[in-house]
Amino acid sequence: MTVSYLSPVGMLGGGFTQEYFESTIRHRPLDFVAVDSGSTDGGANNLGEDRFFFSRDAVKRDMRLLLKETRRKNIPLLVGSCGGSGGNWNLNWMWEIVQEIASEETLSFTTALIPAEPDREVLVRKYREGRIKPLDPAPPITEETLRDTHRIVAMMGAEPFQRAVEAGADLVLAGRASDAALMAAIPLMKGVDPGLAWHAAKIAECGGAAVTQMTKPEGMICTFEEDYFTLEPVSPEQQCTPMSIASHALYETSNPVSMPEPGGTMLLHDVKYEALNDRIVKVSGSRFEKADVYTVKLEGAGFQGYRAAVLGGITDPVVLRNFDDWFEEAKAGADYAMRRTLGDEKADQCATSFRVYGRNAVLGERETRTFANDHEVGVFMVTVAPTQELANSVMATISHTILHYAVPQWHGLVSNLAFPEAPHEIELGPSYSFVLNHVAELDDPMEFYPIEFKEI
Repeated sequence: MTVSYLSPVGMLGGGFTQEYFESTIRHRPLDFVAVDSGSTDGGANNLGEDRFFFSRDAVKRDMRLLLKETRRKNIPLLVGSCGGSGGNWNLNWMWEIVQEIASEETLSFTTALIPAEPDREVLVRKYREGRIKPLDPAPPITEETLRDTHRIVAMMGAEPFQRAVEAGADLVLAGRASDAALMAAIPLMKGVDPGLAWHAAKIAECGGAAVTQMTKPEGMICTFEEDYFTLEPVSPEQQCTPMSIASHALYETSNPVSMPEPGGTMLLHDVKYEALNDRIVKVSGSRFEKADVYTVKLEGAGFQGYRAAVLGGITDPVVLRNFDDWFEEAKAGADYAMRRTLGDEKADQCATSFRVYGRNAVLGERETRTFANDHEVGVFMVTVAPTQELANSVMATISHTILHYAVPQWHGLVSNLAFPEAPHEIELGPSYSFVLNHVAELDDPMEFYPIEFKEI
């Protein structure tokens, strides 16, 4: 039995080419279309602040094309992690867009809405029972963490999508979901080998990202035969090779041959990648090991305060040749000045971080290479404080002190930082961080995920 589906783009709102998409969906035998709509790439603020990832106009443009063509062909459309982070606000935001499109295009269909914010007291009960487990690394949590964190989502597996489709949903809008789960759900229902279904989903959820060169966002066609699957890019301008497909196992994973998902683990030790032609790759040998306990990952956005930032550049070779010692002294001097002006009580409520671009800003202490940079570095400073006013004040004092901090080789007043914008203090607003990196054990894969059906 052949099963085929289309992943039109790596993230809804990414802007795939209409011509290539319409040609594919109208002329290829497809069982469904599925598209991811979420990411944690933007940090915890999207979840904490009830924000969408891409613009509303961009999401609506892509969604209009997807809805019109899947309804024309009468095949299901599955959308996971709606609105960017998959919280209840984000899910409702997507539902509003869908209703607008349906009205404007005169479309009729059944929608399944699957929220992914579990009941807090259920989480507390599981915590007391020892059924919330930390991943590595995980921050310490308490019952208050589970009760008071602004938003907590649980990353659903394939089963809620399957239940919705089995009940007749034409469109499934899901809260936070495993990216691979929404792609694997229907193939699993149709009897595809779990190893193949999950492995293909891990690749296809990124749309056409596993091509040799992704110069623009496009889609991927996945087709299952009895003991293998093939991947073919939607765009005639792009190609898949065994190398481009195999290398995707290195993307967003800590282990390229063992990848956990709700309900089990993908095992890719024995996978074989073969080129069928210059565009299509055949994949076989993937396995899936079912877990003894069904778990889903929890993500929680906790409020930290308000942020202010300054970006400055240093190009004085005298400073740069002795940068580490000078910068440590400058930061200490800035802390002293800030405490002198604001007092220890306010100062202790604030935290300032520093990143030096050109000297380990990306990897920090994990960087193993050394640099002899006497040309230019960028210094990015961020303060988090209980109020925006206090954050602005702290950052103004710190940046001003470092700007004029003495250089041993120079006499008199110096200016060490070049600011690309004026005013150089930038208000970044509320700050959220992920306060959960844990999994919850479920009694049933549907335990956290009630489904509501809506008729349009």
